[in-house]
Amino acid sequence: MKRKQPKLITGGILLIFSLTLCFLSGREFRSMLKKDKIYPSSGLTEVQKLSHYFPSLKGSPGDTDIYIFSGEEAGGNLLILGGCHPNEPAGYITAVLAAENIRVQKGKVLIIPQANLSGFTHNDPFEGNPQRFPISTPGGDRWFRYGSRLTNPVHQWPDPVLYRNPAGQKLAGTEYRNLNRNYPGRKNGGLTEKVAFGIMELLRLEKIDIAIDLHEAAPEYPVINAIVFHENSAELAAIALMELQMEGIELRLEESPKNLRGLSHREWGDFYSIEAFLLETANAAHGRFKGKPSTALILEGKDNNYVKAGRLGRLFVHFDENGIPLEERAARHIAAVKALIASHNELHSESLILFTGLPDISVLKKEGIGAFLKPPK
Repeated sequence: MKRKQPKLITGGILLIFSLTLCFLSGREFRSMLKKDKIYPSSGLTEVQKLSHYFPSLKGSPGDTDIYIFSGEEAGGNLLILGGCHPNEPAGYITAVLAAENIRVQKGKVLIIPQANLSGFTHNDPFEGNPQRFPISTPGGDRWFRYGSRLTNPVHQWPDPVLYRNPAGQKLAGTEYRNLNRNYPGRKNGGLTEKVAFGIMELLRLEKIDIAIDLHEAAPEYPVINAIVFHENSAELAAIALMELQMEGIELRLEESPKNLRGLSHREWGDFYSIEAFLLETANAAHGRFKGKPSTALILEGKDNNYVKAGRLGRLFVHFDENGIPLEERAARHIAAVKALIASHNELHSESLILFTGLPDISVLKKEGIGAFLKPPK
Protein backbone atom coordinates (compact mmCIF):
# COMPACT_ATOMS: atom_id res chain seq x y z
CA MET A 1 0.00 0.00 0.00
CA LYS A 2 2.83 2.38 0.82
CA ARG A 3 4.29 1.95 -2.67
CA LYS A 4 0.96 2.69 -4.34
CA GLN A 5 0.29 5.84 -2.31
CA PRO A 6 2.89 8.13 -4.05
CA LYS A 7 1.60 6.97 -7.43
CA LEU A 8 -1.97 7.76 -6.43
CA ILE A 9 -0.94 11.22 -5.20
CA THR A 10 1.01 11.91 -8.40
CA GLY A 11 -1.88 10.67 -10.52
CA GLY A 12 -4.31 12.84 -8.59
CA ILE A 13 -2.15 15.94 -9.03
CA LEU A 14 -1.81 15.28 -12.77
CA LEU A 15 -5.58 14.75 -13.06
CA ILE A 16 -6.33 18.02 -11.25
CA PHE A 17 -3.78 19.84 -13.43
CA SER A 18 -5.29 18.37 -16.61
CA LEU A 19 -8.83 19.25 -15.58
CA THR A 20 -7.78 22.81 -14.70
CA LEU A 21 -6.02 23.19 -18.05
CA CYS A 22 -9.09 21.86 -19.89
CA PHE A 23 -11.35 24.24 -17.96
CA LEU A 24 -9.22 27.30 -18.70
CA SER A 25 -8.69 26.48 -22.37
CA GLY A 26 -12.38 25.61 -22.75
CA ARG A 27 -13.34 28.94 -21.24
CA GLU A 28 -11.05 30.73 -23.69
CA PHE A 29 -12.51 28.74 -26.57
CA ARG A 30 -16.08 29.58 -25.54
CA SER A 31 -15.17 33.26 -25.23
CA MET A 32 -14.89 33.41 -29.01
CA LEU A 33 -18.65 32.87 -29.18
CA LYS A 34 -19.10 36.34 -27.67
CA LYS A 35 -20.10 38.74 -30.44
CA ASP A 36 -18.08 41.81 -31.35
CA LYS A 37 -19.92 45.05 -30.61
CA ILE A 38 -20.74 47.32 -33.56
CA TYR A 39 -22.30 50.77 -33.07
CA PRO A 40 -23.79 51.97 -36.38
CA SER A 41 -23.96 55.66 -37.30
CA SER A 42 -27.04 57.80 -36.77
CA GLY A 43 -27.76 57.36 -40.48
CA LEU A 44 -28.82 53.75 -39.86
CA THR A 45 -32.20 52.88 -41.34
CA GLU A 46 -32.57 49.30 -40.12
CA VAL A 47 -30.70 46.17 -39.10
CA GLN A 48 -31.63 42.88 -40.71
CA LYS A 49 -30.39 39.32 -40.40
CA LEU A 50 -29.26 37.33 -43.42
CA SER A 51 -32.22 35.05 -42.66
CA HIS A 52 -34.48 37.93 -43.73
CA TYR A 53 -33.41 37.07 -47.27
CA PHE A 54 -33.06 33.30 -46.76
CA PRO A 55 -35.23 32.10 -43.84
CA SER A 56 -33.50 28.70 -43.67
CA LEU A 57 -30.59 30.45 -41.90
CA LYS A 58 -32.71 31.72 -39.00
CA GLY A 59 -31.12 30.88 -35.66
CA SER A 60 -28.08 29.27 -37.29
CA PRO A 61 -24.42 30.23 -36.64
CA GLY A 62 -24.40 31.79 -40.13
CA ASP A 63 -27.25 34.26 -39.51
CA THR A 64 -25.18 37.43 -39.56
CA ASP A 65 -26.22 41.09 -39.16
CA ILE A 66 -26.78 43.44 -42.10
CA TYR A 67 -26.71 47.22 -41.52
CA ILE A 68 -28.87 49.17 -43.97
CA PHE A 69 -28.50 52.90 -44.68
CA SER A 70 -31.07 54.49 -46.99
CA GLY A 71 -30.87 58.00 -48.40
CA GLU A 72 -33.79 60.40 -48.62
CA GLU A 73 -33.68 60.03 -52.41
CA ALA A 74 -33.87 56.80 -54.37
CA GLY A 75 -30.77 55.82 -56.32
CA GLY A 76 -28.42 52.90 -56.76
CA ASN A 77 -27.83 50.11 -54.25
CA LEU A 78 -24.41 49.19 -52.86
CA LEU A 79 -23.28 46.15 -50.86
CA ILE A 80 -20.07 46.32 -48.80
CA LEU A 81 -19.10 42.88 -47.53
CA GLY A 82 -16.39 42.23 -44.95
CA GLY A 83 -15.48 39.23 -42.85
CA CYS A 84 -15.74 36.60 -45.58
CA HIS A 85 -12.39 35.43 -44.16
CA PRO A 86 -12.26 36.41 -40.45
CA ASN A 87 -8.44 36.12 -40.34
CA GLU A 88 -8.22 39.09 -42.74
CA PRO A 89 -8.97 41.93 -40.29
CA ALA A 90 -8.69 44.92 -42.64
CA GLY A 91 -11.70 43.55 -44.52
CA TYR A 92 -14.15 43.50 -41.64
CA ILE A 93 -12.64 46.47 -39.77
CA THR A 94 -13.17 48.57 -42.92
CA ALA A 95 -16.79 47.39 -43.00
CA VAL A 96 -17.17 48.31 -39.31
CA LEU A 97 -15.65 51.75 -39.98
CA ALA A 98 -18.13 52.26 -42.79
CA ALA A 99 -21.09 51.15 -40.66
CA GLU A 100 -20.12 53.47 -37.79
CA ASN A 101 -19.51 56.57 -39.92
CA ILE A 102 -21.52 56.49 -43.16
CA ARG A 103 -24.44 58.80 -43.92
CA VAL A 104 -26.30 58.18 -47.16
CA GLN A 105 -27.99 60.97 -49.10
CA LYS A 106 -29.03 59.11 -52.24
CA GLY A 107 -29.52 55.40 -52.84
CA LYS A 108 -29.06 52.58 -50.36
CA VAL A 109 -25.94 51.06 -48.77
CA LEU A 110 -25.99 47.62 -47.14
CA ILE A 111 -23.00 46.60 -45.01
CA ILE A 112 -22.19 43.09 -43.81
CA PRO A 113 -19.16 43.35 -41.47
CA GLN A 114 -18.98 39.62 -40.63
CA ALA A 115 -20.14 37.64 -43.65
CA ASN A 116 -18.95 34.26 -42.34
CA LEU A 117 -20.09 34.71 -38.76
CA SER A 118 -19.22 31.12 -37.87
CA GLY A 119 -15.59 31.74 -38.87
CA PHE A 120 -15.30 34.33 -36.09
CA THR A 121 -15.98 31.68 -33.42
CA HIS A 122 -12.66 29.81 -33.74
CA ASN A 123 -9.01 30.13 -34.81
CA ASP A 124 -7.13 28.37 -37.58
CA PRO A 125 -5.56 25.25 -36.00
CA PHE A 126 -1.76 25.07 -35.52
CA GLU A 127 -1.30 28.79 -36.31
CA GLY A 128 -0.99 30.09 -32.75
CA ASN A 129 -2.90 33.27 -33.62
CA PRO A 130 -4.33 35.49 -30.88
CA GLN A 131 -8.08 35.10 -30.44
CA ARG A 132 -8.75 38.83 -30.49
CA PHE A 133 -7.01 42.18 -30.82
CA PRO A 134 -7.68 45.67 -29.40
CA ILE A 135 -8.15 48.99 -31.15
CA SER A 136 -7.80 52.02 -28.86
CA THR A 137 -10.48 54.69 -29.01
CA PRO A 138 -10.66 57.93 -26.98
CA GLY A 139 -13.19 56.17 -24.74
CA GLY A 140 -11.34 52.88 -24.23
CA ASP A 141 -10.29 49.77 -26.12
CA ARG A 142 -12.57 48.05 -28.61
CA TRP A 143 -11.87 44.33 -28.96
CA PHE A 144 -12.38 42.33 -32.15
CA ARG A 145 -12.06 38.61 -32.78
CA TYR A 146 -9.32 37.25 -35.03
CA GLY A 147 -11.05 34.23 -36.49
CA SER A 148 -10.47 31.57 -39.10
CA ARG A 149 -10.54 31.53 -42.88
CA LEU A 150 -13.07 28.68 -42.68
CA THR A 151 -16.43 27.98 -41.07
CA ASN A 152 -16.14 26.45 -37.60
CA PRO A 153 -16.08 22.63 -37.92
CA VAL A 154 -18.37 22.51 -34.88
CA HIS A 155 -20.99 24.11 -37.13
CA GLN A 156 -20.25 22.14 -40.32
CA TRP A 157 -18.63 18.72 -40.40
CA PRO A 158 -17.20 16.54 -41.88
CA ASP A 159 -15.27 17.89 -44.85
CA PRO A 160 -15.37 15.72 -47.98
CA VAL A 161 -12.13 14.39 -49.43
CA LEU A 162 -12.84 16.42 -52.58
CA TYR A 163 -15.38 19.21 -52.79
CA ARG A 164 -17.35 20.03 -55.93
CA ASN A 165 -18.69 23.49 -55.23
CA PRO A 166 -22.08 24.85 -56.36
CA ALA A 167 -20.46 26.35 -59.48
CA GLY A 168 -19.15 22.91 -60.47
CA GLN A 169 -15.45 23.33 -59.65
CA LYS A 170 -13.58 20.50 -57.91
CA LEU A 171 -11.55 21.67 -54.90
CA ALA A 172 -9.82 20.37 -51.77
CA GLY A 173 -12.29 19.14 -49.16
CA THR A 174 -11.62 21.95 -46.67
CA GLU A 175 -12.87 24.50 -49.24
CA TYR A 176 -16.34 23.22 -48.34
CA ARG A 177 -16.05 25.66 -45.41
CA ASN A 178 -14.56 28.58 -47.38
CA LEU A 179 -17.32 31.09 -48.08
CA ASN A 180 -15.45 32.57 -51.04
CA ARG A 181 -15.48 29.22 -52.85
CA ASN A 182 -19.15 28.46 -52.18
CA TYR A 183 -21.04 30.89 -54.44
CA PRO A 184 -23.74 30.81 -55.74
CA GLY A 185 -24.55 28.57 -52.78
CA ARG A 186 -27.09 25.81 -52.26
CA LYS A 187 -30.49 26.08 -50.57
CA ASN A 188 -30.15 22.63 -49.02
CA GLY A 189 -26.37 22.49 -48.68
CA GLY A 190 -23.97 22.83 -45.77
CA LEU A 191 -23.94 25.96 -43.60
CA THR A 192 -21.34 27.75 -45.74
CA GLU A 193 -23.27 27.02 -48.93
CA LYS A 194 -26.43 28.33 -47.29
CA VAL A 195 -24.68 31.56 -46.25
CA ALA A 196 -23.48 32.01 -49.85
CA PHE A 197 -27.01 31.36 -51.10
CA GLY A 198 -28.38 33.89 -48.61
CA ILE A 199 -25.98 36.57 -49.86
CA MET A 200 -27.04 35.81 -53.44
CA GLU A 201 -30.67 36.22 -52.39
CA LEU A 202 -29.81 39.58 -50.81
CA LEU A 203 -28.22 40.70 -54.09
CA ARG A 204 -31.34 39.66 -55.99
CA LEU A 205 -34.02 40.96 -53.64
CA GLU A 206 -32.29 44.27 -52.90
CA LYS A 207 -31.49 44.78 -56.60
CA ILE A 208 -27.85 45.53 -55.81
CA ASP A 209 -26.04 47.54 -58.51
CA ILE A 210 -22.48 47.31 -57.19
CA ALA A 211 -20.99 44.91 -54.63
CA ILE A 212 -17.53 45.09 -53.05
CA ASP A 213 -15.94 42.16 -51.17
CA LEU A 214 -13.12 43.24 -48.78
CA HIS A 215 -10.16 40.89 -48.27
CA GLU A 216 -6.48 40.61 -47.33
CA ALA A 217 -3.72 38.32 -48.54
CA ALA A 218 -0.13 37.44 -47.67
CA PRO A 219 2.57 39.77 -49.07
CA GLU A 220 3.96 36.84 -51.09
CA TYR A 221 0.61 36.31 -52.84
CA PRO A 222 0.61 37.57 -56.46
CA VAL A 223 -2.87 39.16 -56.33
CA ILE A 224 -2.18 41.82 -53.71
CA ASN A 225 -2.97 45.53 -53.33
CA ALA A 226 -5.41 44.86 -56.12
CA ILE A 227 -8.90 45.48 -57.44
CA VAL A 228 -10.25 42.20 -58.80
CA PHE A 229 -13.12 42.98 -61.17
CA HIS A 230 -15.71 41.12 -63.18
CA GLU A 231 -15.23 41.77 -66.91
CA ASN A 232 -18.54 43.63 -67.12
CA SER A 233 -16.98 46.33 -64.90
CA ALA A 234 -13.60 46.77 -66.60
CA GLU A 235 -14.20 50.40 -67.56
CA LEU A 236 -15.40 51.28 -64.07
CA ALA A 237 -12.33 49.65 -62.50
CA ALA A 238 -9.97 51.50 -64.86
CA ILE A 239 -11.51 54.89 -64.04
CA ALA A 240 -11.31 54.14 -60.31
CA LEU A 241 -7.64 53.14 -60.63
CA MET A 242 -6.77 56.44 -62.37
CA GLU A 243 -8.48 58.35 -59.57
CA LEU A 244 -6.57 56.40 -56.92
CA GLN A 245 -3.26 56.96 -58.72
CA MET A 246 -3.91 60.70 -58.72
CA GLU A 247 -4.20 60.40 -54.92
CA GLY A 248 -0.85 58.58 -54.79
CA ILE A 249 -2.36 55.14 -54.17
CA GLU A 250 -0.94 52.38 -56.32
CA LEU A 251 -3.18 49.37 -56.93
CA ARG A 252 -3.17 46.80 -59.69
CA LEU A 253 -6.15 45.64 -61.72
CA GLU A 254 -6.87 41.91 -61.94
CA GLU A 255 -9.68 40.59 -64.12
CA SER A 256 -11.70 37.80 -62.54
CA PRO A 257 -10.59 34.47 -64.09
CA LYS A 258 -13.49 32.85 -65.93
CA ASN A 259 -12.30 29.35 -65.05
CA LEU A 260 -12.03 29.98 -61.29
CA ARG A 261 -15.57 29.35 -60.11
CA GLY A 262 -17.31 29.89 -56.79
CA LEU A 263 -15.77 33.27 -55.94
CA SER A 264 -17.80 36.38 -55.20
CA HIS A 265 -16.52 38.56 -58.05
CA ARG A 266 -17.19 35.80 -60.57
CA GLU A 267 -20.60 34.46 -59.50
CA TRP A 268 -22.10 37.83 -58.46
CA GLY A 269 -21.32 39.28 -61.86
CA ASP A 270 -22.36 36.18 -63.81
CA PHE A 271 -25.68 35.61 -62.06
CA TYR A 272 -27.00 39.15 -61.71
CA SER A 273 -24.80 41.19 -64.07
CA ILE A 274 -23.93 43.53 -61.21
CA GLU A 275 -20.66 45.44 -60.88
CA ALA A 276 -18.70 42.98 -58.73
CA PHE A 277 -15.32 43.68 -57.11
CA LEU A 278 -12.94 42.14 -54.61
CA LEU A 279 -10.26 44.25 -52.90
CA GLU A 280 -6.98 42.82 -51.54
CA THR A 281 -4.48 44.41 -49.16
CA ALA A 282 -1.23 42.96 -47.76
CA ASN A 283 -1.44 41.39 -44.30
CA ALA A 284 1.80 39.97 -42.87
CA ALA A 285 -0.12 38.12 -40.12
CA HIS A 286 -1.79 36.12 -42.87
CA GLY A 287 1.39 34.91 -44.55
CA ARG A 288 3.66 31.85 -44.42
CA PHE A 289 6.88 33.79 -43.82
CA LYS A 290 5.71 35.45 -40.60
CA GLY A 291 7.48 35.06 -37.29
CA LYS A 292 5.70 34.74 -33.96
CA PRO A 293 1.96 35.56 -34.21
CA SER A 294 0.83 38.41 -31.98
CA THR A 295 -1.64 41.26 -31.70
CA ALA A 296 1.24 43.62 -32.54
CA LEU A 297 1.74 41.82 -35.85
CA ILE A 298 -1.97 42.21 -36.67
CA LEU A 299 -2.04 45.90 -35.77
CA GLU A 300 1.44 47.13 -36.76
CA GLY A 301 2.17 44.69 -39.59
CA LYS A 302 5.90 44.60 -38.75
CA ASP A 303 7.88 41.39 -39.25
CA ASN A 304 11.62 40.94 -39.75
CA ASN A 305 11.11 37.79 -41.82
CA TYR A 306 9.11 39.78 -44.33
CA VAL A 307 11.74 42.52 -44.39
CA LYS A 308 14.29 39.87 -45.38
CA ALA A 309 11.90 38.32 -47.90
CA GLY A 310 11.38 41.74 -49.45
CA ARG A 311 15.13 42.28 -49.84
CA LEU A 312 15.37 38.88 -51.54
CA GLY A 313 12.64 39.80 -54.00
CA ARG A 314 10.19 37.19 -52.75
CA LEU A 315 7.23 39.54 -52.24
CA PHE A 316 4.72 41.27 -54.48
CA VAL A 317 4.57 44.46 -52.35
CA HIS A 318 7.18 46.75 -50.86
CA PHE A 319 7.90 45.72 -47.27
CA ASP A 320 10.39 47.42 -44.95
CA GLU A 321 10.95 48.01 -41.23
CA ASN A 322 7.83 50.19 -41.05
CA GLY A 323 5.61 47.23 -41.90
CA ILE A 324 2.10 47.58 -43.30
CA PRO A 325 -0.12 48.57 -40.34
CA LEU A 326 -3.85 47.98 -40.11
CA GLU A 327 -4.52 51.73 -40.55
CA GLU A 328 -2.84 51.71 -43.94
CA ARG A 329 -4.64 48.57 -45.08
CA ALA A 330 -8.05 49.86 -44.01
CA ALA A 331 -7.30 53.26 -45.56
CA ARG A 332 -6.54 51.57 -48.91
CA HIS A 333 -9.85 49.74 -48.75
CA ILE A 334 -11.83 52.87 -47.94
CA ALA A 335 -10.09 54.87 -50.67
CA ALA A 336 -10.83 52.12 -53.20
CA VAL A 337 -14.49 51.90 -52.15
CA LYS A 338 -14.90 55.67 -52.55
CA ALA A 339 -13.15 55.62 -55.94
CA LEU A 340 -15.29 52.73 -57.20
CA ILE A 341 -18.50 54.50 -56.17
CA ALA A 342 -17.35 57.78 -57.74
CA SER A 343 -16.64 55.88 -60.97
CA HIS A 344 -20.01 54.12 -60.79
CA ASN A 345 -21.72 57.51 -60.45
CA GLU A 346 -19.79 58.85 -63.42
CA LEU A 347 -20.90 55.98 -65.63
CA HIS A 348 -24.43 55.47 -64.27
CA SER A 349 -26.19 58.74 -63.56
CA GLU A 350 -29.51 56.84 -63.39
CA SER A 351 -28.41 54.94 -60.24
CA LEU A 352 -26.38 57.40 -58.21
CA ILE A 353 -25.07 56.43 -54.77
CA LEU A 354 -24.15 59.44 -52.63
CA PHE A 355 -22.82 59.27 -49.08
CA THR A 356 -20.51 61.08 -46.65
CA GLY A 357 -18.71 60.17 -43.44
CA LEU A 358 -16.01 57.74 -44.57
CA PRO A 359 -12.66 59.11 -43.37
CA ASP A 360 -10.08 60.48 -45.77
CA ILE A 361 -7.12 58.15 -46.28
CA SER A 362 -4.49 60.63 -45.05
CA VAL A 363 -6.48 61.45 -41.91
CA LEU A 364 -7.13 57.78 -41.15
CA LYS A 365 -3.44 56.90 -41.49
CA LYS A 366 -2.46 59.86 -39.31
CA GLU A 367 -5.08 59.62 -36.54
CA GLY A 368 -5.60 55.87 -36.53
CA ILE A 369 -8.66 53.66 -36.79
CA GLY A 370 -9.71 54.26 -33.18
CA ALA A 371 -10.37 57.93 -33.88
CA PHE A 372 -13.24 56.85 -36.17
CA LEU A 373 -14.68 54.09 -34.00
CA LYS A 374 -17.24 54.76 -31.32
CA PRO A 375 -16.10 54.13 -27.74
CA PRO A 376 -17.17 50.87 -26.10
CA LYS A 377 -20.46 50.91 -24.24
